[in-house]
Order: sequence, then structure tokens, then C-alpha cells
Amino acid sequence: MKKGIHPENYRPVVFKDMSNGDMFLSKSTCKTNDTVEFEGETYPVVKIEISSSSHPFYTGKSKLVDTAGRVDRFMNRYGKLNK
Repeated sequence: MKKGIHPENYRPVVFKDMSNGDMFLSKSTCKTNDTVEFEGETYPVVKIEISSSSHPFYTGKSKLVDTAGRVDRFMNRYGKLNK
């Protein structure tokens, strides 16, 4: 590995999901002045808008568009023109 290419301020940081309040601990070099107490320790906190705990893809709350009705309507209207 090359020396001097890795950041020096790599430290534990709490990421807080602002949409639902979930927090998780990871390591990061993000600059922040805010701190939070997490599991009995004080860590710097980075506030994020969305995480895997609130993203619709991961939570299974995403909306699926039913295109079957659209295709049927299209074929009913314009399918006769091909014949």
C-alpha cells in the first residue's frame, strides 16, 4: 500500500437518519461539529436525509405501477389497426 494517501482523521461517527430517527455507528472522515450520545459514549453525529432503514426500496413500501391495464387499453384502441 502507498503511504500518505489515506486520511488521518478516520474515526467512529454516528449517522442519524432524520426521517425516522434511527442511528448507527460507523467510521468516517466527515467533518461535523455536532455530537450525540450513542450506547453510553459521545460521538460526532452526521445527519442524513435517508438511509436503508427509511428508503422505500429496502423497507418494501415502494409503489409498483400496474402497467397491465395500460397495455390492455392500448391494445384495445390500437390493436385493431394492425389487422
